[in-house]
Amino acid sequence: MVSPKYHIFVCTSCRTNGTQKGFCHQKDSVKIIEKFMQEIEDRDLTGDCMVNNTGCFGICSRGPIAVVYPEGTWYGGLTEDAVEEIMDQHIEGGGVTEKYRI
Repeated sequence: MVSPKYHIFVCTSCRTNGTQKGFCHQKDSVKIIEKFMQEIEDRDLTGDCMVNNTGCFGICSRGPIAVVYPEGTWYGGLTEDAVEEIMDQHIEGGGVTEKYRI
């Protein structure tokens, strides 16, 4: 069983039939996931972090959205640059990235 230190969920507006459409998807949330995955690999954190896409979190106006567990910290208005800041400050630094916190 995989037991990562951090589990990051990113909304991709995925519907139950597998179709991706909606606000977060339109705002390039798939690129956000790809950026998280690349940063995890580049920082050699593959065993410590897991990233998954999710359906809608219900606060589309704040998207793209990510939630980082185990803390349950919600981040919104994400960009690829925001991912780097979250990786620096939250994942590696252990603190919350207030700039994007919801």
